[in-house]
Amino acid sequence: MSLVTLLPFIVLIGAMFLMTRSAKKKQQQAASMRNELQPGSGVRTIGGMYATVKEVNEETVLLDAAPGVDLLFAKNSIGAVLTDDEYNRIVHGIEHDLKADGSYVPDDASSLTETDEPAADASSDASDDKPLDLGKKDAPVAPADEVTEAKADQAADVDASEPKKTDGEADAK
Repeated sequence: MSLVTLLPFIVLIGAMFLMTRSAKKKQQQAASMRNELQPGSGVRTIGGMYATVKEVNEETVLLDAAPGVDLLFAKNSIGAVLTDDEYNRIVHGIEHDLKADGSYVPDDASSLTETDEPAADASSDASDDKPLDLGKKDAPVAPADEVTEAKADQAADVDASEPKKTDGEADAK
């Protein structure tokens, strides 16, 4: 056998070795994370439940999911150990002070439309609290009953002025 024939097999074995090596690294990191669990830290289970570690045993972890609710989980079911800030943000909705970061992202697009110049007359009219009338100005406003009666009267006038044609009485030219 030549080297050219063996080359695809060597590349395949090398790729498999690299993939298993990276999987083993991830497993070792997860195991070390689970072994370093301490009471009081916030965790997320692989099922997506957030809780606080109450007690750590050799194979199990006692979690405090809510006041008076203690749950016993296997250590393997802990998906991630969260930082205190992240746990408080997710579970309790406590955000850290945004002004301390120096960057502020508004909730709406109002900051994109604000200018330092005074507003023009047209834009000040649009900002009044009056609702805009988008209806036609030429047509008078009439109740629905009057509109249907007017259409019926017009149809009757058209019918009376022109004789009706039937299929047998076609005016051929």
